Amino acid sequence: MTASTPACRQSIELTKHFKACVPFLRIDTLQRVVDLVLAMITAQSVNHRDLATQMPGDSSLEAKKRRVERAVHDEQLTMQVFLALVLIHLPPGKVLMSLDRTTWEHGEAPLNLLVLGAVMHSDTIPLVWIALDHTGNSDTRARLWLVLKLLQALPATRWKGLVADREFIGAEWFRFLRRQGIRRAVRIRKDTILDELRADEWFDDLPPGEFRMIAEKTAVFGAWMRVVATRSPAGDLVIIATDFGVWETWQLYKLRWSLECTFGSLKSRGFDLERTGVTQPKRLERLFGLVTLAWLSCLRIGVWRHERHPIRVLAHGRKAMSLVRYGTEWFINALRWDPDGFAKRLTILIKPFSAPGAA
Repeated sequence: MTASTPACRQSIELTKHFKACVPFLRIDTLQRVVDLVLAMITAQSVNHRDLATQMPGDSSLEAKKRRVERAVHDEQLTMQVFLALVLIHLPPGKVLMSLDRTTWEHGEAPLNLLVLGAVMHSDTIPLVWIALDHTGNSDTRARLWLVLKLLQALPATRWKGLVADREFIGAEWFRFLRRQGIRRAVRIRKDTILDELRADEWFDDLPPGEFRMIAEKTAVFGAWMRVVATRSPAGDLVIIATDFGVWETWQLYKLRWSLECTFGSLKSRGFDLERTGVTQPKRLERLFGLVTLAWLSCLRIGVWRHERHPIRVLAHGRKAMSLVRYGTEWFINALRWDPDGFAKRLTILIKPFSAPGAA
């Protein structure tokens, strides 16, 4: 059988960087990871057959497909490995965390991933995740496991706080976050009871566009928190239990949407995650880790490009493309037509992002 060869010397250099982050893994294992990550970027897919056509070497397509499968099946690629490779990109200082789920179906098999990540440049970088073995909302145990897993590598002193939607509520959950020293900004349901009144009754007369806070801290699922609210132009009432001030709560809670942006660029607007045939939970988690590395590489290059040549802003005020797409364009072109230019920019891929607000 013909052995696979790395795509280029920059692939070898990137493998060395990965080795420095996770020295306990074999170099050939990491080379396979790097080759697969680069294949995901150029193929814009996680489908095994699509990836096989982008894998380096002169072996057959079937042999390359088996190489892709070995990476997804490799039990050495644990959450600890992916976390080590992703955390190096975080800037110094405090980072806002966001928690949410993404779901889709493969045939009759529902796939349900719970993801906790760091908000960065209008996206959220996935840090830890778990494939749920059921449809619908996550349970408290899964949430606790994710937070504790991340706290082992990133202490609460590095967390600016946690933003989450109405799914992520409950007495045990709120008490846990408080004990861990994690500040919260979590949307609550309208029928949540606050001092013997439904939450929406406190804000019945709130006009669209205005903000209001209950004067004193209130017991929310047994935790004493501020409760603030606003009403959208369409009339939807948004109520948040928070450990922050009114204005900071809204500035932070708006960033919760960044995780939805990440899910979109991992799925139909980017790497087509929904096309995967992988349904076994541990393998799905491993695949999600691999595509996260590919996605993060594109975001890092996109931020670097945008700092030098800003993305054009359209008439409606939005950028012509996302930072991830901006980086993907450069990546695909450089890998195919400008390998020397790619080699010169390799250091960008292994540098942390700038701290929020930094030049």
